[in-house]
Amino acid sequence: MVEYNAQQLDQVFHALGDATRRQMLARLAGGEHTVSELAEPFSMSLAAASKHIKALERAGLIRREVVGRVHTCRLEPGPLASAHHWLRHYESFWAGRLDTLETLLHAEDQHDTTDPEKETSNDR
Repeated sequence: MVEYNAQQLDQVFHALGDATRRQMLARLAGGEHTVSELAEPFSMSLAAASKHIKALERAGLIRREVVGRVHTCRLEPGPLASAHHWLRHYESFWAGRLDTLETLLHAEDQHDTTDPEKETSNDR
């Protein structure tokens, strides 16, 4: 398995573990937004939005630029790509397990339709 920066992955998954932060990232995928714009759909204070944004920043998922009093945020996709790559290892594991299960179930179905003992016991 590929080695990853455990601390960065921990921060990414912590940040993604909150629905508000995931929605903020989804909005940022469409382009830059100010902190006020990110806070608006959630009816939260700017201080609360700032706490979410700081968690996203610590994870490296967003970058905040400050010009005067305006804080503009943009998505940084690198850490998401690292997390996705880490998850792909488990995707292949589960795909292999599900393929094995499918093969076993298919073999069981074939056995059920060709087993004369099953046909006579079901007819009774």
